[in-house]
Amino acid sequence: MIFFITSCSLDKKPEGILAYIDVTKSYPEKEILLTDIADVSFLHLSTTDDDYLYKGRIRCITENTVVVYDNISGSILLFSKNGTPKSRFNHKGQGPGEYTGFITQVAYDEKADEVFVSDGNMNNIQVYSSIGEHKRTIALPHEMAVFEFIDFDDRSLFFVDRYKISQRDLMLLSGDDSPKEDYVIPFYRISKTTGEVLDCVELPGTHLALGANFNGRWVNAPRLYSLKCPEGILLGSAGTDTVFLYKGDKSLTPVICQTPPIESLNPVEFLDICLDRGNYQFLKTLLVRDGTISAREKITFADFFPTKYYVRNKKTGEISRQKFLIPDYKGKEFIIDPSDQLSAGIPFNKEYCIELSLYELKQAYRENKLGGKLKELVATLNEDEDNNVFMLVDFK
Repeated sequence: MIFFITSCSLDKKPEGILAYIDVTKSYPEKEILLTDIADVSFLHLSTTDDDYLYKGRIRCITENTVVVYDNISGSILLFSKNGTPKSRFNHKGQGPGEYTGFITQVAYDEKADEVFVSDGNMNNIQVYSSIGEHKRTIALPHEMAVFEFIDFDDRSLFFVDRYKISQRDLMLLSGDDSPKEDYVIPFYRISKTTGEVLDCVELPGTHLALGANFNGRWVNAPRLYSLKCPEGILLGSAGTDTVFLYKGDKSLTPVICQTPPIESLNPVEFLDICLDRGNYQFLKTLLVRDGTISAREKITFADFFPTKYYVRNKKTGEISRQKFLIPDYKGKEFIIDPSDQLSAGIPFNKEYCIELSLYELKQAYRENKLGGKLKELVATLNEDEDNNVFMLVDFK
């Protein structure tokens, strides 16, 4: 016990020992050049063909392919990693083998050439080839709903069952005295071909209903997630204090824990999410606002849940507030936000994707704040016609 308390106070993680972050501690801000800890490159998805103009964002990046969903037309667009168009298809509709306009997740299995699409009809997943040939519909078991999923391996997908989560939250908020086992958080691993449930994962610990009161309306805190990492998938829930690692052998291991325990805090501040890339863990904590938020014209996420971003060096155990810079974009600060990767199926062990506004880049270009390859790229683009630029950060 003394050893664990000591390691907690130092925020260190000796080999095999659980790491901690103190959510009440004032960690120092540390300025870090992204180019010192990662390989940084820039990607522009070609707009020479009008069919590949889009309003949306990257949904998936594989070893050789970038997948985008166009919110306007409902098309799914595939580009090579150098930005060249590869293929596109559109199966927006209400019929068999089609998806609605509300796409929640897209994943691409490059080896099998299969595109997996989840939409507003959350009890099934449509599967297409990269040129749009409909291959099959994966029907989920009764009363199961998938919103975001992870391409786990060659034969399976991994996701949170949103239906059971909503039912559990209703019980917690109503003061239901049902048995504790009814309050579990169900993560599922299913077959890519049949939808068969291959594993069901329930995180240990106490689960709390967290949120903010907005003029008498309860707003849930975003506190359930699964993110791919080099060893498997990181799973977490705000009410459990702990991030767990799930591996292909079905093992579940605690990786990092918050202190003090969430149940002892008033107001509540919790470890929301963890992204593991290269030698670093990128952490995010949220404070649950105490009391009612006054009504005004524009309410932001930060009004409900003020957020802090941290980076943890896995080798040294050092934790600091994030402040990332790059030499080729003077005056621009970056945040590595784990939430950005929740619906972007980026399977790489080390990569992270940041979208850069072309409008802001052109302003910076005119003010001579850009350099290197970023400056060369922006000089060739038209802010009224071209797509935004993406920065790919491949952590060492």
